[in-house]
Amino acid sequence: MQIRDERDEDAAGISRITAAAFATAPHSNGTEARVVEALRQAGALTVSLLATSADGCIVGHVAFSPVQIAGVAGRWYGLGPISVAPDLQRQGIGGALIREGLARLAELNADGCVLLGDPAYYSRFGFVSDPALTYGGEPSRYFQRLLLRGKVPKGDVRYHPAFDVA
Repeated sequence: MQIRDERDEDAAGISRITAAAFATAPHSNGTEARVVEALRQAGALTVSLLATSADGCIVGHVAFSPVQIAGVAGRWYGLGPISVAPDLQRQGIGGALIREGLARLAELNADGCVLLGDPAYYSRFGFVSDPALTYGGEPSRYFQRLLLRGKVPKGDVRYHPAFDVA
């Protein structure tokens, strides 16, 4: 497996892998592929990485995009969507994409990253639930943050408007 930056010609493959990865996910609303497309169109994919197989096929993708906290844009980013081909899940591809993406954010001098996901999985990367950061105005153990530098902000987190696709 190789991890590399997204290229223009990868858009259709990313949409296919994202749709397949979320097709049977119980928490999915079916818009994840459209979210990635909308982030791309808005120029809001700060980090967009692919995992490819030895023959060059896309087997995974992760997106990182800017978020606002308490109505202020800063150096915080949201992780997601992250997708791995259904038949290749639980083999470390997603973890490798996350680690590389977080390393890229650190190189960009990001202050931190937030996500909505399973604490049992994301805690291995250093993510923690923090009631000082809310999503949708409510604290949740599933909404987590990773501080990369500076201080942890407080307030409600708002993802890029591309996440509002219906």
